[in-house]
Amino acid sequence: GLGLLLTLLAGMVVPFYGPSGVGLTQAGLALLLGLWIADILVIDKEIKWHPSPTNLPAVLIVGSMILSFIVGKLPWYRTAQAPLEAQLGGVSVYLFSIATYFLVGNRLKDVRWLEWISWGFVGLAWFRIWGWIFPAFGRLITEQMYASGTLGSLFYLWLACIPLGQALFNTKLKKEQRALLFLIVATTLYVMAGPAYDWKSGWMPAAAGVAVIAGLRFARLLPVMALLGTIPLIQAVSEAMLTDRYSYSTRLDAWSIVFQIVKVNPITGLGPANYYWYTPLFPIRGYAVNFNSHSQYVDMIAQTGILGLLIFFIFMWQVGKLAWSLRNRVPEGFAKGYVYSAMGGLVGSLVASWLGDWLLPFVYNVGLRGFRASILSWIFLGGLLLLDRYYPAESAEQEVGKEEMNLAVPT
Repeated sequence: GLGLLLTLLAGMVVPFYGPSGVGLTQAGLALLLGLWIADILVIDKEIKWHPSPTNLPAVLIVGSMILSFIVGKLPWYRTAQAPLEAQLGGVSVYLFSIATYFLVGNRLKDVRWLEWISWGFVGLAWFRIWGWIFPAFGRLITEQMYASGTLGSLFYLWLACIPLGQALFNTKLKKEQRALLFLIVATTLYVMAGPAYDWKSGWMPAAAGVAVIAGLRFARLLPVMALLGTIPLIQAVSEAMLTDRYSYSTRLDAWSIVFQIVKVNPITGLGPANYYWYTPLFPIRGYAVNFNSHSQYVDMIAQTGILGLLIFFIFMWQVGKLAWSLRNRVPEGFAKGYVYSAMGGLVGSLVASWLGDWLLPFVYNVGLRGFRASILSWIFLGGLLLLDRYYPAESAEQEVGKEEMNLAVPT
């Protein structure tokens, strides 16, 4: 638990960069995974694995990338493929992401570690919000406090979702604590709707995550909220497209060309990072240049094919189902708030992926340094697996059965 907390925070603030932006985030995870393997081989001498419907699709996500790595070695086009280090970098992104999910779900010894990791991140991240509000302060902490790749949209997504879920669903909080959490959410949303509004892929995931959490909390008001929010939503999306029309249109062109490139093997894709080297064969707006898709989903089709994208969505569906089942199993307090925060974060992560703010960073876009931000989603979604381990469905059903039996006993 302490190792994971230090890995997260140190990776965010220590400006150490290896090839393609590899930093302390990957180094810390490699150490933790090595200790896990040593624990299995030397101490436990068995693999302790929490059974979950998310396990198989999670493993298959990595499997789809390894398969595409092998298939990608075939000469699909008569031009150079991505260098081996770039391909291995793409494989490592998938491996480290899923390993983080399993590490949190299977190795944390206590739910309190999940709480400390959550508040540790929120406390460190909130400094950035004040940097947006006070530009002079912001220049100082942006240049000296956060490492490159940290401040992706997932950074702001989880900064909004974690405190909001706790403020709305954690009934054990004191009034002062709840007020502080609302302040964190309010200042984050203010920055997203104000100074950072031009960064569309930055505020849209956070807005989606907040909307999901608020909708779950005020479910009875959903019809009214939907009625009142439809017109502003349409206006916001339309304005975002109009004010950034060039970016939107070029993305459509890029997606169209990537789909043409992957036609030679749409099922398993062209391998990690390879399509980027094939793009000059398909000029975009008259220019024979290298470019990437700027969308996680198009990127996954290009690298791991339709099969890889399908497995990814199956995994996310299973994680969503897990979160939905946990909402009635976990006790009141931090765990309850965490589940709802994770549901908002899950939806926001999917929105960010669509907008090209990477959940699985691409080597030739944000680079491996982007894992400093994407690790947040894998840590906090892995927290659902940890809660499932601590509050299994069987125990919840047994407790309900006991209550029913007690009610049935005549006095």
